[in-house]
Amino acid sequence: MYKFVLALRYLRKRLIALFAVASVTLCVFMVVVVMSVMGGFLEMVKERSRGLLSDIVVDNGSIQGFPFYQEFGDFLKEEMPEEIVLSTPVIYNYGILRVTARNYTKPARVLGVRLAEYEQVNDFANSLHYDRFYPGTTSFQPQLQPVSGYDERGQLRLPGDFEAAHAKWRETATPEQLADYDKAPFSGLPGNRFFAQTYGPPGYWAGSIAEEESGELPGMIVGCDVINERNKTGGYTRYYSVGQEMLLNILPVTTQGVPSGKGAITLAMRYADDSRTGVYEVDSVNVYADFDLIQRILRMNPREREDGTFSPPRTSQMLVRLADGVDINQAKTKISELWQSFRADLPEAPTDDEARLLDFVSVETWEERQRPFIEAVEKEKVLVAILYGVVSLVAIVLIGCIFYMVVEKKTRDIGILKSLGASSSGIASIFLAYGAAVGVVGSVLGACAGALFVSYINEFQAVLVRINPTWEVWSPDVYTFDRIPSSIDLQETAVIVLIAILASMLGALIPAILAARVWPVDALRYE
Repeated sequence: MYKFVLALRYLRKRLIALFAVASVTLCVFMVVVVMSVMGGFLEMVKERSRGLLSDIVVDNGSIQGFPFYQEFGDFLKEEMPEEIVLSTPVIYNYGILRVTARNYTKPARVLGVRLAEYEQVNDFANSLHYDRFYPGTTSFQPQLQPVSGYDERGQLRLPGDFEAAHAKWRETATPEQLADYDKAPFSGLPGNRFFAQTYGPPGYWAGSIAEEESGELPGMIVGCDVINERNKTGGYTRYYSVGQEMLLNILPVTTQGVPSGKGAITLAMRYADDSRTGVYEVDSVNVYADFDLIQRILRMNPREREDGTFSPPRTSQMLVRLADGVDINQAKTKISELWQSFRADLPEAPTDDEARLLDFVSVETWEERQRPFIEAVEKEKVLVAILYGVVSLVAIVLIGCIFYMVVEKKTRDIGILKSLGASSSGIASIFLAYGAAVGVVGSVLGACAGALFVSYINEFQAVLVRINPTWEVWSPDVYTFDRIPSSIDLQETAVIVLIAILASMLGALIPAILAARVWPVDALRYE
């Protein structure tokens, strides 16, 4: 009992111990903040990566794609009716996006999707900008350009279907969502907002910007960073109105992987919405269009062969959504086995080229698909943890120095305790308990301060920016995410606190051993 009493007495009475407590507090604070920000960033990356795909991805890694995807999807549903919710095909290829009105050209990764199904297998629906405020108006169907106008009272109005969709949205919108709308999508100004402004009644315009009659054109969703400019607040300046005519140039390839003899094909399309998944590598290059349209343009639809038969349609990949609670790894193993079974018993004999495309089909989970990117972030987190762990060794050295000084000052007390019967191990345990007490107090203070700082880290940055704009460390126009990650992992924080306590005891170990080796006679003659 005397051991703990003395340890607590030393902690209260010896002011030098405050330096040890402060060093532990600062080290724990620093590690908690860094690990929380890096951990939050990693979780955001995983969340966004999962939202881009689906639970299971079936792909052969080639823009030539593979056939019999629809038959395999039906086969999966028959064999795994409880585990499979939905499967949908996706075609990906590459092309050039051009806005003729501004002579603006960018490379693009073209994705052909079935929009209704695609929104069910992942989080794509949540990435759409205008569909958030005008639900149900984003479509790949042929469409005209919506145009705003003034009513008899001089108020700016939208076309009727957009007005109705927006009115329905406002009925359930939160105050935060309403404020977000007021900042972003509609001002009626031409060029940088939602609709092209006219002074007539609202409606639709069939002409292109060059006033050439283009009529209805298929809709297209464009990655937010492809055509918009990100500003300092994390929002976007939109230069094009919904319905803006855009040209998409893509090059079909045959099953052998060579360009089609017809050469590149130009599609005239209308800008229906923009998508922001939160991953810049996606939002800066992806454009989305109707699956059947892209399949036909890329000549991946059924084609008549020389013998009069038709080739099976092809897709680049299949996305499979699993039911809630289904183990993703077990499902992946089962789907892989079912693919081999399906491959061995195809509904029709494939040609040699089609068979080669089928040979390269693989089944992966979303995490395996994004593993290189996720592993890179995980390694960065580990590296940062190691670096800050090395820096934290300073606390161990400082505790060792402080405790050595305490032992030197308490040599007489140690001699008295030993002369009264205290054992060497008992003396050592006093200083180990002293180190543990320093670790507990310092680590708890550091963890609480770190959690508080992380919770308000974005507010702290806002204060710094108001003082001096050059002190901004997380700029929304540079980083993928608008805000600094501010989540606290309680389990990880508990581990940091435990390590800090053990490190404090480690720092006190050598002084404790020296105290245990003090002879009573020498200690009493010390002064």
